[in-house]
Amino acid sequence: MRFIAATALALACTVVAVWVVVAGPANDVDDVGGYRAAASPPGDPVTVTVDAGASTKEIADDLASKGAIASAAQFRVLVAFLGYDRLLQSGEYEFARETPELDAVYRIRNGVVSSKSVTIVEGSRLEEIADAVAAQGIDRTEFLAAARRSEYQFSFLEELRASQRLDGYLFPAKYPIRKRDTGRDVVQRMLQGFADNVPASVEEQASAEDLTLHEVLTLASIIEREAVVPEERPIMAQVFLKRLRLGIALEADPTVQYAVANSPENVSKYGYWKKELTQEDLDVDSPYNTRTESGLPPGPICSPGLDSIKAVVNPAPTNYQFFVAKPDGSHAFAETFQEHLENIQRYGGDPGTPP
Repeated sequence: MRFIAATALALACTVVAVWVVVAGPANDVDDVGGYRAAASPPGDPVTVTVDAGASTKEIADDLASKGAIASAAQFRVLVAFLGYDRLLQSGEYEFARETPELDAVYRIRNGVVSSKSVTIVEGSRLEEIADAVAAQGIDRTEFLAAARRSEYQFSFLEELRASQRLDGYLFPAKYPIRKRDTGRDVVQRMLQGFADNVPASVEEQASAEDLTLHEVLTLASIIEREAVVPEERPIMAQVFLKRLRLGIALEADPTVQYAVANSPENVSKYGYWKKELTQEDLDVDSPYNTRTESGLPPGPICSPGLDSIKAVVNPAPTNYQFFVAKPDGSHAFAETFQEHLENIQRYGGDPGTPP
């Protein structure tokens, strides 16, 4: 009888192990990126704080006592089996009640503090970010009202006016969204993302180039919308910086797209970034229109990624003054207007205004 009982226990353990490996995160137990959480019962979420250095038992007991999971024992077994005992991450987590234990393990192992999140893509304008946040339950109007300089305590915002929009300062990344979050909470998190990801050396390098951080972000936002090939970002930065020094209009179509989309009617017709610009669009009366206005626009037109920001303070050692898009999305660069005209003849495009 003892042999039969032992065999049955071993078989049960094997079944559990196979279920965890096959139906769990992935065949490689340390690669849990593909796991999808099971549905949890509705109701108000519970908040559980995992302190740095907390033991698996302490975490499991806290989760169970607050109703985040049903079984502390199952949580401990899964952590032990997966080898995560020393890999659980501290943080303030939000769980639906009776979250499946495997989901709780996955999230704490990876530091996923909320089951809801929003991803801000490089090149998104503020209204697009507001749309993405609203899709996760945050009031859109409240978010846009919070996305102004206001009283946020970050040194990189010091040069902005109190009511100035935070275009360009909401760093592109993935952010958790908790049920109790307000628009201001989310903006604060995105500004913290900027502080955590944009090195202080960028501001120092900008100063050496006689640029403010705001000007760097403004130019980086234009490059973010222009560049398709990553390697071209520093070259574009060199072109735009040279044109600024020479007093030549930037003539960057993304700034026209931004200006055109300031009209809700245009957004409903063409989206936020109208693809086919008409002559009427190119002549639109706006301080953001670098076709008609010299110098930089008043501020960023989107949230640039770190690569575009770095490109502005580390421009390529080239001497170009013009570029035109090729059919594959890359660009043909030219030092003289004659070369630029030849490129336009070859690839198409608008020659712009001669220097």
